[in-house]
Amino acid sequence: MSTLSTKHLLGIKNITADDIRLIFETADNFKEVINRPIKKVPSLRDTTIANIFFENSTRTRISFELAEKRLSADVVNFSASSSSVKKGETLLDTVNNILAMKVDMVVMRHPAPGAPHFLAQHIDANVVNAGDGTHEHPTQALLDAYSMRGELGDLRGKKVAIFGDILHSRVALSNIFCLNKLGAKVMVCGPPTLLPKHIEKLGVIKSHNVTEALNWCDVANVLRIQLERQDIKYFPSLREYSQYFGINKKLLNSLKKEIVIMHPGPINRGVEMTSDVADSDHSIILQQVENGVAIRMAILYLLANKRN
Repeated sequence: MSTLSTKHLLGIKNITADDIRLIFETADNFKEVINRPIKKVPSLRDTTIANIFFENSTRTRISFELAEKRLSADVVNFSASSSSVKKGETLLDTVNNILAMKVDMVVMRHPAPGAPHFLAQHIDANVVNAGDGTHEHPTQALLDAYSMRGELGDLRGKKVAIFGDILHSRVALSNIFCLNKLGAKVMVCGPPTLLPKHIEKLGVIKSHNVTEALNWCDVANVLRIQLERQDIKYFPSLREYSQYFGINKKLLNSLKKEIVIMHPGPINRGVEMTSDVADSDHSIILQQVENGVAIRMAILYLLANKRN
């Protein structure tokens, strides 16, 4: 298979395992490109991409923009905080105005779950979901699984534990969908208040014991506490969270094996993990950032091919 099964990337739930493998193989080629002295290819020279961010973002927005420029696309950046959205303009009006400028693809982050899906039903351009509320963040899950593949090879049968604020995390949901499709085993670990009630129905194991989860897994993907999405207190204090659910070097050294440490960023150092863990040889956090550009280049390239 050399083309994606879908015109949009709205969520991992909407794509197949073959799609994921194709994205990974394409990213392998682009990873070589971004490590060359001349990092550009003319693949999307006649394509205009609009980055529309209704929520703050640093790493994802920069990563997409870099991927687009590496592919020689024309890039339009749109930030809701400095736009007519502040004056009451609707999502559809905003995007239709941008499409009137002849944009081919839209990369969108939005605080409302399902916003990219709504958009994809109403416009002709390809839509890439760069995070919708607490729903999905598909490109992050793909770069996470791609980074694991770089360390462990085929992920079938590998054990991945996702730690932290699963309840508010779109990264967790997309990771679970992605890892399930690639045949990995998944455990979620965190305080009872931060794990969704029926999470086991997604085919994952649940744990409230960090030591148990670390001993079980090959990869620890550690998520930050999303304080900005918490309208009530889900645990007594950050200090107590760190004491019971934080990962430190002493804990890692107590394991009978070496595991891979990951984090989608930004890291709350000293809360979900200590600096000596984040910066240790176990950590592939910086590789995730580099892989993010290659994965996003692959997605944009493959979606553009669906237009032709």
